[in-house]
Amino acid sequence: RVQLVESGGGSVQAGGSLRLSCAASGYSYSTYCMGWFRQAPGKEREGLAALYRGDGTTWYADAVKGRFTISQENDKGTLYLQIHSLKAEDTAMYYCATDILSGGYCYLWDARYNYWGQGTQVTVSS
Repeated sequence: RVQLVESGGGSVQAGGSLRLSCAASGYSYSTYCMGWFRQAPGKEREGLAALYRGDGTTWYADAVKGRFTISQENDKGTLYLQIHSLKAEDTAMYYCATDILSGGYCYLWDARYNYWGQGTQVTVSS
């Protein structure tokens, strides 16, 4: 059974950085998509970045390009999201998720993703 556990959130000052982690386990496959999403109060869930486990290819939402970096451990274990130059509008619950049916292209559309973690809260104060 796939399990995803996020960590690394917290309260930070604007301009700071955070690295979120997602411990992933229980896969029967070696190739699938992993994605990071966030949801702020009163807003829809937003896709941020995705990574294809097969070859490490990454995708980013235009809104976060240059500030967010998705990466993985070499053994395809933990997934990371590095966030730089944090802004107040980055305040949200951040989730990792996996799309086990991916054929090699990773979408930033939450409906594609089959398994989700419980989320980690990021709060940015200005």
